[in-house]
Amino acid sequence: MNKKIINVAIDGPAGAGKSTVSRAAAEKLGFVYVDTGALYRTVGVNALRLGVDTRDRQAVAATLDGVSVDLAFEDGAQKTLLNGEDVSGEIRTPAASMAASDVSAVPEVRAFLFDLQRDIAKRNSCIMDGRDIGTVVLPDAQVKIFLTASAEERAKRRCAELELKGTPQKYEDVLAEINERDYNDSHREIAPLKPAEDGVILDTTELNIEQVIEAITNIVKEKTEK
Repeated sequence: MNKKIINVAIDGPAGAGKSTVSRAAAEKLGFVYVDTGALYRTVGVNALRLGVDTRDRQAVAATLDGVSVDLAFEDGAQKTLLNGEDVSGEIRTPAASMAASDVSAVPEVRAFLFDLQRDIAKRNSCIMDGRDIGTVVLPDAQVKIFLTASAEERAKRRCAELELKGTPQKYEDVLAEINERDYNDSHREIAPLKPAEDGVILDTTELNIEQVIEAITNIVKEKTEK
């Protein structure tokens, strides 16, 4: 690969494993991994700390005044900062996850984080994952991948993950949550979830993690070494 800055946008529905494979692929390629979901989680955590109902759009928008959300990178690892404080652990709680889902539907929040995401991509060769990276945030990215899998497979993977964490849930409940999230993400007015027109759709239903990582790195090399 040449030394010019290369941006890879990876989008996809909930439970597609974007973060896991994007982080691994970025490490393999020597790129920075940017987890945009962490930014929305941080805005959600800030709202929770302030006692704000994250479903109240006006109240959430008001929390953005004077707040600082940023990413720091150490040896390629991402840290998420809220007003200079490392909140990388706090944003991984179930409460933060729910809050992130709520605040991501607020137009003011998306606008607030838009410039930050683009600035990071201008300065770093990176893999950035999310819901609207290839369609809205980085429409000029050299590589765009839409990572997906059947809802049933994503629910199965999520159940296995929760089991490992010691917080098992019923498969039927997890599948219902995924289907609901899919509908909400793809039908929202602001930046709905959809593949970029010039993107590559990568269905991982029949693939294991190693195969997905290899597929992503191969797509990146094919697209950028021409």
